[in-house]
Amino acid sequence: MKKITFAILIISAFIFQMNAQDLPAVDPSKVKGNIITAGSSTVFPLSEKIAERFKKEGYTDSITIDSIGSGAGFERFCKTGETDISNASAKIKASHIESAAKLNPPRVPIEFRIGTDALAVVVSSKNNFIKNLTKQQLALIFSTAENWSDVDPSWPKKIIKRFIPGTDSGTFDYFVEDIFKKDKKPILAAKNTQLSEDDNVLVKGISKDQYAIGFFGFAYYMENSKILKVCDIENVTPNADTVNANKYPLSRPLFIYSDAGIMKSKPQVAAFINYYLTNVDKEIKKVGYFPAPADVLAKSKQNWLDAMK
Repeated sequence: MKKITFAILIISAFIFQMNAQDLPAVDPSKVKGNIITAGSSTVFPLSEKIAERFKKEGYTDSITIDSIGSGAGFERFCKTGETDISNASAKIKASHIESAAKLNPPRVPIEFRIGTDALAVVVSSKNNFIKNLTKQQLALIFSTAENWSDVDPSWPKKIIKRFIPGTDSGTFDYFVEDIFKKDKKPILAAKNTQLSEDDNVLVKGISKDQYAIGFFGFAYYMENSKILKVCDIENVTPNADTVNANKYPLSRPLFIYSDAGIMKSKPQVAAFINYYLTNVDKEIKKVGYFPAPADVLAKSKQNWLDAMK
Protein backbone atom coordinates (compact mmCIF):
# COMPACT_ATOMS: atom_id res chain seq x y z
CA MET A 1 0.00 0.00 0.00
CA LYS A 2 2.84 2.37 0.89
CA LYS A 3 4.54 1.66 -2.45
CA ILE A 4 1.33 2.47 -4.34
CA THR A 5 0.86 5.72 -2.37
CA PHE A 6 4.45 6.72 -3.04
CA ALA A 7 4.02 6.03 -6.78
CA ILE A 8 0.86 8.14 -6.85
CA LEU A 9 2.71 11.01 -5.16
CA ILE A 10 5.48 10.85 -7.77
CA ILE A 11 2.97 10.82 -10.65
CA SER A 12 1.03 13.69 -9.06
CA ALA A 13 4.21 15.73 -8.66
CA PHE A 14 5.09 15.12 -12.32
CA ILE A 15 1.62 16.16 -13.50
CA PHE A 16 1.80 19.29 -11.34
CA GLN A 17 5.17 20.16 -12.86
CA MET A 18 3.78 19.75 -16.38
CA ASN A 19 0.72 21.88 -15.53
CA ALA A 20 2.97 24.56 -14.03
CA GLN A 21 4.25 25.16 -17.56
CA ASP A 22 0.81 25.33 -19.17
CA LEU A 23 0.17 28.96 -19.97
CA PRO A 24 -3.26 30.58 -19.61
CA ALA A 25 -5.29 30.58 -22.83
CA VAL A 26 -5.09 33.72 -24.99
CA ASP A 27 -7.95 34.99 -27.13
CA PRO A 28 -6.28 37.29 -29.71
CA SER A 29 -9.60 39.03 -30.45
CA LYS A 30 -9.61 40.41 -26.89
CA VAL A 31 -6.00 41.63 -26.93
CA LYS A 32 -5.74 45.43 -27.31
CA GLY A 33 -2.71 47.68 -27.76
CA ASN A 34 0.25 47.87 -30.14
CA ILE A 35 3.35 45.66 -29.91
CA ILE A 36 6.84 46.70 -31.06
CA THR A 37 9.56 44.15 -31.81
CA ALA A 38 12.91 44.35 -33.60
CA GLY A 39 16.09 42.36 -34.06
CA SER A 40 17.35 39.26 -35.81
CA SER A 41 16.69 38.80 -39.53
CA THR A 42 16.80 35.07 -38.79
CA VAL A 43 14.01 35.21 -36.20
CA PHE A 44 12.04 37.68 -38.37
CA PRO A 45 10.20 35.11 -40.57
CA LEU A 46 9.19 33.08 -37.51
CA SER A 47 7.92 36.13 -35.60
CA GLU A 48 6.12 37.25 -38.76
CA LYS A 49 4.44 33.84 -39.03
CA ILE A 50 3.29 33.92 -35.40
CA ALA A 51 2.02 37.49 -35.83
CA GLU A 52 0.04 36.46 -38.93
CA ARG A 53 -1.59 33.66 -36.95
CA PHE A 54 -2.27 36.05 -34.05
CA LYS A 55 -4.04 38.48 -36.42
CA LYS A 56 -5.94 35.72 -38.19
CA GLU A 57 -7.36 34.66 -34.84
CA GLY A 58 -8.68 38.13 -34.09
CA TYR A 59 -5.97 40.60 -33.02
CA THR A 60 -6.72 43.92 -34.73
CA ASP A 61 -4.04 46.34 -33.48
CA SER A 62 -0.47 46.74 -34.77
CA ILE A 63 2.57 44.45 -34.42
CA THR A 64 5.82 46.00 -35.69
CA ILE A 65 8.57 43.50 -36.54
CA ASP A 66 11.76 45.20 -37.75
CA SER A 67 14.49 43.02 -39.25
CA ILE A 68 17.67 44.90 -38.26
CA GLY A 69 19.99 42.23 -36.81
CA SER A 70 20.29 40.86 -33.28
CA GLY A 71 22.82 43.46 -32.15
CA ALA A 72 20.77 46.41 -33.37
CA GLY A 73 17.69 44.83 -31.83
CA PHE A 74 19.37 44.61 -28.44
CA GLU A 75 20.40 48.27 -28.79
CA ARG A 76 16.78 49.31 -29.27
CA PHE A 77 15.56 47.14 -26.42
CA CYS A 78 18.36 47.65 -23.89
CA LYS A 79 19.88 51.05 -24.69
CA THR A 80 17.13 53.25 -26.09
CA GLY A 81 14.14 51.34 -24.71
CA GLU A 82 12.19 51.66 -27.97
CA THR A 83 10.90 48.09 -28.27
CA ASP A 84 8.81 45.66 -26.22
CA ILE A 85 10.45 42.47 -27.53
CA SER A 86 13.93 41.81 -28.90
CA ASN A 87 14.33 39.03 -31.49
CA ALA A 88 17.74 37.35 -31.37
CA SER A 89 19.75 34.59 -32.98
CA ALA A 90 22.44 35.02 -30.33
CA LYS A 91 22.31 35.10 -26.53
CA ILE A 92 22.19 38.53 -24.94
CA LYS A 93 25.56 39.96 -23.87
CA ALA A 94 26.43 41.25 -20.41
CA SER A 95 26.93 44.73 -21.86
CA HIS A 96 23.32 44.77 -23.10
CA ILE A 97 22.03 43.67 -19.70
CA GLU A 98 24.04 46.47 -18.08
CA SER A 99 22.57 49.01 -20.51
CA ALA A 100 19.03 47.78 -19.81
CA ALA A 101 19.58 48.26 -16.07
CA LYS A 102 20.33 51.97 -16.67
CA LEU A 103 17.00 52.69 -18.38
CA ASN A 104 14.22 54.50 -16.56
CA PRO A 105 12.44 52.35 -15.52
CA PRO A 106 15.19 49.71 -15.49
CA ARG A 107 14.73 46.61 -17.60
CA VAL A 108 15.80 43.08 -16.72
CA PRO A 109 15.84 41.06 -19.96
CA ILE A 110 14.04 37.70 -19.74
CA GLU A 111 15.08 35.00 -22.17
CA PHE A 112 12.57 32.87 -24.07
CA ARG A 113 14.13 30.15 -26.25
CA ILE A 114 11.78 29.59 -29.20
CA GLY A 115 13.60 27.19 -31.52
CA THR A 116 16.79 26.13 -33.26
CA ASP A 117 18.30 27.29 -36.52
CA ALA A 118 20.89 25.69 -38.75
CA LEU A 119 23.17 28.22 -40.37
CA ALA A 120 23.25 27.39 -44.08
CA VAL A 121 26.39 27.88 -46.16
CA VAL A 122 25.14 28.24 -49.72
CA VAL A 123 26.32 28.58 -53.31
CA SER A 124 24.44 29.09 -56.56
CA SER A 125 22.57 26.11 -57.97
CA LYS A 126 24.90 26.62 -60.97
CA ASN A 127 27.93 25.71 -58.83
CA ASN A 128 29.09 22.23 -59.82
CA PHE A 129 32.28 21.81 -57.80
CA ILE A 130 31.27 22.20 -54.13
CA LYS A 131 29.24 19.73 -52.10
CA ASN A 132 31.02 19.50 -48.75
CA LEU A 133 33.18 22.00 -46.84
CA THR A 134 35.26 21.63 -43.71
CA LYS A 135 35.50 24.33 -41.07
CA GLN A 136 39.14 24.80 -42.05
CA GLN A 137 38.07 25.45 -45.64
CA LEU A 138 35.36 27.87 -44.47
CA ALA A 139 38.01 29.85 -42.59
CA LEU A 140 40.06 30.13 -45.80
CA ILE A 141 37.09 30.89 -48.07
CA PHE A 142 35.91 33.75 -45.89
CA SER A 143 39.33 35.31 -45.24
CA THR A 144 42.60 35.05 -47.19
CA ALA A 145 41.73 32.83 -50.17
CA GLU A 146 41.27 34.89 -53.34
CA ASN A 147 40.49 32.15 -55.85
CA TRP A 148 38.64 28.88 -55.35
CA SER A 149 41.81 27.05 -56.35
CA ASP A 150 43.51 28.53 -53.25
CA VAL A 151 41.18 26.36 -51.16
CA ASP A 152 41.35 23.21 -53.28
CA PRO A 153 43.68 22.92 -56.33
CA SER A 154 41.02 20.90 -58.17
CA TRP A 155 38.58 23.82 -57.98
CA PRO A 156 38.46 26.61 -60.63
CA LYS A 157 40.96 29.44 -60.59
CA LYS A 158 38.12 31.92 -60.28
CA ILE A 159 37.67 34.79 -57.82
CA ILE A 160 35.61 33.98 -54.69
CA LYS A 161 32.72 36.42 -54.32
CA ARG A 162 31.43 36.56 -50.76
CA PHE A 163 27.97 37.66 -49.59
CA ILE A 164 27.60 37.74 -45.81
CA PRO A 165 25.30 39.20 -43.12
CA GLY A 166 26.17 42.59 -41.67
CA THR A 167 28.07 43.01 -38.43
CA ASP A 168 24.87 43.77 -36.48
CA SER A 169 23.56 40.30 -37.34
CA GLY A 170 23.53 37.45 -34.84
CA THR A 171 24.27 35.21 -37.82
CA PHE A 172 27.52 37.11 -38.45
CA ASP A 173 28.44 36.88 -34.75
CA TYR A 174 27.74 33.15 -34.63
CA PHE A 175 29.81 32.42 -37.75
CA VAL A 176 32.74 34.51 -36.53
CA GLU A 177 32.62 32.93 -33.08
CA ASP A 178 32.56 29.39 -34.46
CA ILE A 179 34.89 29.68 -37.48
CA PHE A 180 37.24 32.49 -36.39
CA LYS A 181 37.13 32.11 -32.59
CA LYS A 182 35.46 35.55 -32.18
CA ASP A 183 38.09 37.40 -34.27
CA LYS A 184 36.25 39.58 -36.85
CA LYS A 185 39.37 40.87 -38.55
CA PRO A 186 39.95 38.03 -41.07
CA ILE A 187 36.41 38.01 -42.45
CA LEU A 188 36.14 41.81 -42.60
CA ALA A 189 39.49 42.05 -44.40
CA ALA A 190 38.50 39.54 -47.09
CA LYS A 191 38.35 40.92 -50.65
CA ASN A 192 35.21 40.83 -52.80
CA THR A 193 32.92 40.74 -49.77
CA GLN A 194 29.46 42.34 -49.65
CA LEU A 195 27.76 42.71 -46.28
CA SER A 196 24.01 43.22 -45.85
CA GLU A 197 21.47 43.01 -43.04
CA ASP A 198 18.92 42.00 -45.70
CA ASP A 199 19.17 38.27 -46.40
CA ASN A 200 17.29 38.74 -49.67
CA VAL A 201 20.19 40.87 -50.95
CA LEU A 202 22.55 37.99 -50.12
CA VAL A 203 20.32 35.44 -51.86
CA LYS A 204 20.20 37.56 -55.00
CA GLY A 205 23.99 38.05 -55.11
CA ILE A 206 24.82 34.38 -54.53
CA SER A 207 22.22 32.94 -56.90
CA LYS A 208 23.44 34.95 -59.90
CA ASP A 209 27.09 33.87 -59.77
CA GLN A 210 28.38 30.30 -59.77
CA TYR A 211 31.56 31.47 -58.02
CA ALA A 212 29.76 33.24 -55.16
CA ILE A 213 29.21 31.91 -51.64
CA GLY A 214 27.51 33.11 -48.48
CA PHE A 215 25.71 32.09 -45.33
CA PHE A 216 22.47 32.88 -43.47
CA GLY A 217 19.64 31.21 -41.56
CA PHE A 218 18.32 27.92 -42.92
CA ALA A 219 14.84 29.35 -43.57
CA TYR A 220 16.19 31.65 -46.27
CA TYR A 221 17.82 28.69 -48.00
CA MET A 222 14.52 26.77 -47.84
CA GLU A 223 12.69 29.71 -49.44
CA ASN A 224 15.26 29.82 -52.25
CA SER A 225 16.24 26.17 -52.65
CA LYS A 226 15.49 26.27 -56.39
CA ILE A 227 18.23 28.81 -57.05
CA LEU A 228 20.66 27.94 -54.23
CA LYS A 229 22.54 24.82 -53.15
CA VAL A 230 23.28 24.17 -49.48
CA CYS A 231 26.74 22.81 -48.61
CA ASP A 232 27.34 19.92 -46.27
CA ILE A 233 29.65 20.89 -43.40
CA GLU A 234 32.15 18.29 -42.20
CA ASN A 235 30.18 15.73 -44.26
CA VAL A 236 26.92 16.50 -42.43
CA THR A 237 23.85 17.79 -44.30
CA PRO A 238 21.70 20.30 -42.40
CA ASN A 239 18.23 18.83 -41.79
CA ALA A 240 15.86 18.12 -38.89
CA ASP A 241 17.57 14.85 -37.96
CA THR A 242 21.14 16.18 -37.90
CA VAL A 243 20.19 19.41 -36.12
CA ASN A 244 18.08 17.73 -33.43
CA ALA A 245 20.79 15.13 -32.89
CA ASN A 246 23.32 17.98 -32.49
CA LYS A 247 25.40 16.52 -35.34
CA TYR A 248 25.29 19.45 -37.73
CA PRO A 249 28.26 21.71 -36.82
CA LEU A 250 26.56 25.06 -37.52
CA SER A 251 23.32 24.97 -35.52
CA ARG A 252 22.28 27.56 -32.93
CA PRO A 253 19.40 28.53 -30.61
CA LEU A 254 16.84 31.26 -31.39
CA PHE A 255 15.35 33.61 -28.78
CA ILE A 256 12.99 36.43 -28.01
CA TYR A 257 13.60 38.69 -25.00
CA SER A 258 11.33 40.94 -22.97
CA ASP A 259 11.02 42.32 -19.44
CA ALA A 260 8.57 41.64 -16.58
CA GLY A 261 7.81 45.35 -16.19
CA ILE A 262 6.87 45.65 -19.87
CA MET A 263 4.79 42.47 -19.75
CA LYS A 264 2.81 43.67 -16.72
CA SER A 265 2.32 47.25 -17.89
CA LYS A 266 1.47 46.17 -21.46
CA PRO A 267 -0.78 43.11 -21.24
CA GLN A 268 -0.75 42.85 -25.04
CA VAL A 269 2.98 42.10 -24.95
CA ALA A 270 2.54 39.39 -22.32
CA ALA A 271 -0.35 37.94 -24.33
CA PHE A 272 1.67 37.86 -27.55
CA ILE A 273 4.67 36.16 -25.90
CA ASN A 274 2.30 33.65 -24.30
CA TYR A 275 0.72 33.01 -27.70
CA TYR A 276 4.17 32.75 -29.32
CA LEU A 277 5.38 30.10 -26.86
CA THR A 278 2.10 28.19 -27.08
CA ASN A 279 2.00 28.05 -30.88
CA VAL A 280 5.62 28.20 -32.00
CA ASP A 281 5.97 24.44 -32.51
CA LYS A 282 2.92 24.51 -34.82
CA GLU A 283 4.55 27.07 -37.11
CA ILE A 284 8.32 26.71 -36.85
CA LYS A 285 8.79 23.88 -39.35
CA LYS A 286 6.76 25.77 -41.97
CA VAL A 287 9.35 28.55 -41.78
CA GLY A 288 12.27 26.14 -42.12
CA TYR A 289 13.58 26.01 -38.55
CA PHE A 290 13.50 23.32 -35.91
CA PRO A 291 11.63 23.12 -32.58
CA ALA A 292 13.51 23.75 -29.36
CA PRO A 293 13.88 20.66 -27.14
CA ALA A 294 10.67 20.10 -25.13
CA ASP A 295 12.32 20.76 -21.76
CA VAL A 296 13.85 24.01 -23.06
CA LEU A 297 10.51 25.30 -24.37
CA ALA A 298 8.95 24.32 -21.02
CA LYS A 299 11.59 26.45 -19.30
CA SER A 300 10.64 29.41 -21.51
CA LYS A 301 7.00 28.96 -20.52
CA GLN A 302 8.02 28.85 -16.87
CA ASN A 303 9.98 32.09 -17.38
CA TRP A 304 6.73 33.66 -18.62
CA LEU A 305 4.83 32.45 -15.54
CA ASP A 306 7.57 33.71 -13.22
CA ALA A 307 7.56 37.11 -14.92
CA MET A 308 3.81 37.50 -14.42
CA LYS A 309 3.81 36.73 -10.67
